[in-house]
Amino acid sequence: MKLHPSYRPAPGLAAVLFAVGALLASANAAKPPHIVIVYADDLGQGDLSCYNPKAAYQTPRIDRMAAEGIRFTDAHSSSTICSPSRYSLFSGQQIFRSTGGGGGAFEGCGGPSYLKPGTVTLGDMLRKQGYRTGVFGKWHVGLTWLDKDGQRVRGGPRFIDYAKSTPLVDGPNARGFDESFVTPNCPCTDPLYLYIENGMVPVRADHQHVRETLPNPDGKWRWDNDEGWVAPGYEFVKADLLFYDKMRAFITTHRKTHPDQPFFAVLSTQIAHAPVLPAPEFSGATKAGPRGDFVHQLDVLVGRLIDLLKENGIDDKTLILFHADNGAETRHVVWMREDHNHDAVGGWRGMKRDGWEGGHRVPFIARWPSKIPRQQVTAQMMNTTDIFATLASAVGTALPDEVAVDSFDLLPVMLGKQAENKPIRPHLLTQSFQGQFQIRQGNWKYLDHKGSGGNKYEGDLAPYALPEQEPDALGQLYDLTKDPGETTNLYFKEEARRKELQALLKKLKEDGRSAPKGRLPVAP
Repeated sequence: MKLHPSYRPAPGLAAVLFAVGALLASANAAKPPHIVIVYADDLGQGDLSCYNPKAAYQTPRIDRMAAEGIRFTDAHSSSTICSPSRYSLFSGQQIFRSTGGGGGAFEGCGGPSYLKPGTVTLGDMLRKQGYRTGVFGKWHVGLTWLDKDGQRVRGGPRFIDYAKSTPLVDGPNARGFDESFVTPNCPCTDPLYLYIENGMVPVRADHQHVRETLPNPDGKWRWDNDEGWVAPGYEFVKADLLFYDKMRAFITTHRKTHPDQPFFAVLSTQIAHAPVLPAPEFSGATKAGPRGDFVHQLDVLVGRLIDLLKENGIDDKTLILFHADNGAETRHVVWMREDHNHDAVGGWRGMKRDGWEGGHRVPFIARWPSKIPRQQVTAQMMNTTDIFATLASAVGTALPDEVAVDSFDLLPVMLGKQAENKPIRPHLLTQSFQGQFQIRQGNWKYLDHKGSGGNKYEGDLAPYALPEQEPDALGQLYDLTKDPGETTNLYFKEEARRKELQALLKKLKEDGRSAPKGRLPVAP
């Protein structure tokens, strides 16, 4: 109802109207978004056509997601290997906060979890804000398996006592998630091959997997499928279709049974980790071989997710984040370059495991139709750890200083409220496969180690080895504006800058945090 300009409410009525307005505003603020994270595996910036116009295939649904929201061009995984990056996603912290140094990728019955008891996780934080939470796919932050004597298993999966081990004391349901359907490690690479549903193991691993039972696309893309203990009925080729179906059931059921409650879901995919096993319906879908088909499958699943949200009438009320745990796998980079003229790392030096940009510069896209303006591209620095503070801000909660200590709030950037010349992050920390540090400040990048920090550039990688111009240097310093390929080591020539970054790195480690204190939410 539109009132006449001369209308003035009675004094008592004015107070009532103000109170009603405040209540309505409060009700609006009390409706935070639904949240979905699509977390890809071993996916470089060059693997999406919205980042790489020369890609050997197209990713139209992810490209459209980016066009309908914001795409970060200076986005990074916290680590160049999967398990530490997943720790960062769920904790908002660098892996050395848990281990004191680096952290490898778990295999077999490896554990216990990097997410130690008392660590406030992303699931914990959102559950406290009234969310129902679920995670589906690859977990891979370590688990505690027990033997018949109740001791942690160290001798291999055959010694697991499932009755004593479950419900898992450090599985997803003990780390902030209401529902979960996950694999312990990489779903198609690292045994133990079984499913964990809500902390329990519905079907135990009871026999040895033989890799020859799987397809071998182009005679080589089955590479890195390790043999080991597997449960009957375990799915390799259709792994990501299963994970998507579990997430879809979670969202669909939630909307029917808890229509007024927000949900948080993580779809943690196998794509595009080795082995490359696209589901039959996607085989041959591109002209870029099995890996092109594999990434196409991921693109389709993102499209199906957005369609699902639209069907449920919640598309404009849902914040979707798309991110990856590290850069593309070594052999994948080599084979895609050789066979399809496709550069999975998007022109950056390095690959998965390396401290150079190709090891950790990855996609990050956010879409929230009712809040995030369309057609945004930003060069603001971003780290996996930042997802924690950003989601806290999106749901209107302040983070205690001791929680997510490496997490910066990116919501102002997403909402278009932060000028490009005003950086959210004054610095950026990453860690390579060997746990070594890299630090960014503006265009300057310092690597606190010699070489890649990950791969040995010999064999298949020998053609990509670059001569070291400063063999006596203990680290590497690059100006990424003038030298994005990290070819000219300025370790000695820019001594003052190098010492400044070394001192900053030391301070951030000793301070116990890299994020600011007193983080308050930004109104969407």
